[in-house]
Amino acid sequence: VKIKNAEKLAALCLAAVMGVSVTACSGGNMYATSNESATIADNDVITIGSVTTNSGAAAAYGEAEVNGFKLAVKEINADGGIFGKQIKLESMDDKGDVIEASNAFNRLAGDKNVIAVLGPTISSTSGAVAPLADQNQMPTIAPAATADSVETGGYLFRTCFKDSYQGEIAAKYAAETLKVKKVAVLYGTGDPYSSGVGKAFVAAAKKNGLDVVAEENSSSADDTEYSSQLQKIEASGAEFLYAPYYYSTVGPYIVPQARAVGYEGYIMGPDGYDGLKTTGNKANYNKVLYTTHYSPDDKSNTKVQQFITSYKKANNGESPNTFTALGYDSVYMFKRAIEQAGENATRADIRNAIAGMSFSGVTGAFTLDKHGSPKKSVIVLEMSDGEPTYKDTIQPAE
Repeated sequence: VKIKNAEKLAALCLAAVMGVSVTACSGGNMYATSNESATIADNDVITIGSVTTNSGAAAAYGEAEVNGFKLAVKEINADGGIFGKQIKLESMDDKGDVIEASNAFNRLAGDKNVIAVLGPTISSTSGAVAPLADQNQMPTIAPAATADSVETGGYLFRTCFKDSYQGEIAAKYAAETLKVKKVAVLYGTGDPYSSGVGKAFVAAAKKNGLDVVAEENSSSADDTEYSSQLQKIEASGAEFLYAPYYYSTVGPYIVPQARAVGYEGYIMGPDGYDGLKTTGNKANYNKVLYTTHYSPDDKSNTKVQQFITSYKKANNGESPNTFTALGYDSVYMFKRAIEQAGENATRADIRNAIAGMSFSGVTGAFTLDKHGSPKKSVIVLEMSDGEPTYKDTIQPAE
């Protein structure tokens, strides 16, 4: 899922991390193989680490993930744990920074009692951690790292679908459900999430027979002024605008500015819209849609309502969001893998149990492909009176 400055220049970030990965951990103490780590049988508790963004621009996402982790751990422990052992969660904040994420991951990997890691939260930090997961043979599940550039299938897996998949689904939805003909796209070239989804949408739109009448961009995904690009899009006659940005940009800037220049068509985006805040006239947000991993109004999945009830009970009536659901499912994926791997499981055994896993959770049913990514159904939400409401469930693109 699943940001502003943290996601910029992923390729440069990865290069920087590869340069510091050996020394990033205080003391440089990393494990080369899982054979040097503890097994499940070696300890009275099962320690799972987490590296999430709990401060900075993406804090809302990381905090929601941690809430999902905690709920799942609480439920599992209350039900007797795994092999009769309680799960202990070791949480670390990477602040949305690739160096911080590398340091945090290496510290967890350097603790032989940590058997697996949840996170990181965003794509740039997950991309930085991917090679470290392989080096340390540390099974790692990123709940919301959607960027295609994140290398998965070794020791890093993901619960979410990939960016390109969201772009493909949006194009399919525009053509088959909304039945528009002329579409436009606006994305941030300096942000791998925004540009990756945007380019995937353009390619898929053309395959679906849509006329891409305007392709505009900004230098980053956190600008505040988009009027000139939106004027061109309005002049192009587009009926549908795909704008893959973040909630903090779409809500206060892109939507109001699009309506201000006279654009009245659909505006759609990916899961970064989750948490979108409205400003001014709520009617401006009508015909705004986005793809995501979960909806509280999804009645087809019985796990959803059970999850919501459990979360509200544990959090004073507060409602969970998409990132909470992804985090929750990620813990249960580890539970399944650990149980399958056995009481004497090593990190490598757990990794092997995750590979190719078929799983059914709050965010849907899926089987991990050879790259460690799920191909799964996608929820479409539509803004109504300033609030996201369930619109559709789109089955996997063929």
